[in-house]
Amino acid sequence: MSGKLRYAYKGDRLKPLRAFCQTVRLGSVSRAAEALFLSQPAVTLQLQALEREMGTRLLERSGRRLVMTREGEALYELARPLVEGVDGLDAAYRERIRGLDAGTLDVAAGNSTILYLLPQVVAAFRAAHPDVRLNLHNVTGASAMELLRTDAVDLAVGSVLDVPADLDYAEVAQFEPMLITAPDHPLARKKQLRLQDLSPHGLILPPQRLTTYRMVDLVFHRNQVPYTVALEVAGWEVIKQYVATGLGISIVSALCLTAEDRGRLAARSLAAWFPPRSYGVVMRKGRHPSPQARAFAGLIQARLAENAVDAT
Repeated sequence: MSGKLRYAYKGDRLKPLRAFCQTVRLGSVSRAAEALFLSQPAVTLQLQALEREMGTRLLERSGRRLVMTREGEALYELARPLVEGVDGLDAAYRERIRGLDAGTLDVAAGNSTILYLLPQVVAAFRAAHPDVRLNLHNVTGASAMELLRTDAVDLAVGSVLDVPADLDYAEVAQFEPMLITAPDHPLARKKQLRLQDLSPHGLILPPQRLTTYRMVDLVFHRNQVPYTVALEVAGWEVIKQYVATGLGISIVSALCLTAEDRGRLAARSLAAWFPPRSYGVVMRKGRHPSPQARAFAGLIQARLAENAVDAT
C-alpha cells in the first residue's frame, strides 16, 4: 500500500471505530445504523473492515444481541474515549472558549495611569468580559517590573524610561510635557518662555523615585539651569490642586490634564526642552499572554492612541 493510500486509510479509521462503539453500546447493527444515520449494510461493512484490520473477531452473537469478544473488549476500552472525545470536541471547545472569558487578570500601573488612562479601559473590558476578575496593582518602576518577573501580574501599563532586557515594552503613544501654573501666574502670560524662566519658581513634583522627578532633574542639569523643589508630594490631583492655589508650578505629562483642569490651570508646552513621555504595555519575555491580557492590552492601545490625538 502506498504512503498516500495508507494515510487516507488511517485518516478514515474513525468511522469503523465509531460504528464498533455504537454497536457495542446499543447491542445491534440496526440500532447503531440508526444512531449514526447510516444504512445497516454500511455499518456491517465498517465492522468487517475493522475486524480485518485488527486481524481478529471483535463481536459475536449472543442470542439477539452482539457482544464483544475478549479482543473486542480490549479494543473498546481503547477506542471509546477516543471516539467520545472526537464526537464531543465541538461542545468541549465551545465550553473551553467560554472559560477563557473567566478567571483573573492582574495589571500593574502607576497612580496617574490608573487615574487618567484606565477608567475607560476598565469599563470597556468589564463590559466585554464580565466574568473576569480584574485586579489593579498600584505600583510603579522596579516594583512593577518585579511583579512581572514573578508572574504576580500579567502585564504592566505606564511610562518606562529604561526597559530591562528580560521584558518587552510596546510603546503605543507619546504625550507632550507641559508646564502647569495658576492662571494668574507670571509664566502663564510670558510670551517667550525659556527654561531659565522656571528657576525662580518652586517646583511641586512627585517623589524622587518616580520617573517625572528623575526626568526633571536630568533636563535641568543637562542644560545647567538651577531649579528648586518647593514641595514633593504623591498624586497628580494633589499636585494640580496645589499648583492651582499658587503654591508652586509643576511639569506634567499631557495625559494628566483633563477638561476640568482648563479653568483652574494654565498649561504650556515644554517640548523644546523635555522629551515626550512614552506610554505603553510591558510584558515578560517568554510568557505567552492569556486571551484576557491580550484583550486588555488591545483596549489600552486604543485608549492611548485616542488620548495622544486629543492631546495634540
